[in-house]
Amino acid sequence: MHDAADPRPAPPLGDPALQTQTLESLTTAVNYHRWLTDLARPHLGDHPIEVGSGLGDYAETWLAHGVPEITVTEVDEGRVKSLRERFRGRPEVHVRFIDVLTAEPASHSAFVAFNVLEHIPDDVAALRAAHRVVRPGGAVVIFVPAFEVAMSRFDREVGHVRRYSRRSLRHSLSAAGLVVDDVRYVDMPGLAAWIVGMRLLRMTPGDGALLRLWDRAVIPVTRLIESHVRAPFGKSLIAVAHVPERA
Repeated sequence: MHDAADPRPAPPLGDPALQTQTLESLTTAVNYHRWLTDLARPHLGDHPIEVGSGLGDYAETWLAHGVPEITVTEVDEGRVKSLRERFRGRPEVHVRFIDVLTAEPASHSAFVAFNVLEHIPDDVAALRAAHRVVRPGGAVVIFVPAFEVAMSRFDREVGHVRRYSRRSLRHSLSAAGLVVDDVRYVDMPGLAAWIVGMRLLRMTPGDGALLRLWDRAVIPVTRLIESHVRAPFGKSLIAVAHVPERA
């Protein structure tokens, strides 16, 4: 299902072509993708809205694992077109071209944003949108890059205005009037790899033998360890919060 009358939002920060290229190049990291989608899946409910759906890979996986309905959104025209082509004929998928800052009221079961909040200058305003689009008690699931020390040339080119710590992400969620349930680091070895590869060597993430080896050899072990031990640091953060119940 598609909503052709959605108002056009402001263009996204960063190079849209580079963003899309990066999304396409990382599709072979199957273990990493499965890990991230599994982290969010228990909180999604019956009809989440995904803010910044990219090429729709996360949404596709959540649908395959039992989410009955989902709204996917983008602010980049090229990616909206790709989403509409990918989900054509799928009535359980609603494709929308929206700006989260001006999203119309709705009653979704959850608000999920993976690698989106770091692109938005006023992240608190973006998070406040959850009060409009999610029913009371509904979940807010946020995945963002961690640690300003890891900010690289690639981060800036792709449109990142910040990287987060547990404290700063918790502060943004609380300032938006959300109840914070958990904020935790994800992917401990990935932080060192990012600092060396992206910041010091000025590389660009992409498909290749090194990525596939890392995905096969490192990610499964890291996931197993972090399922038993709370990571004290990591390349990314995942936060779960919820919209407070109305009095």
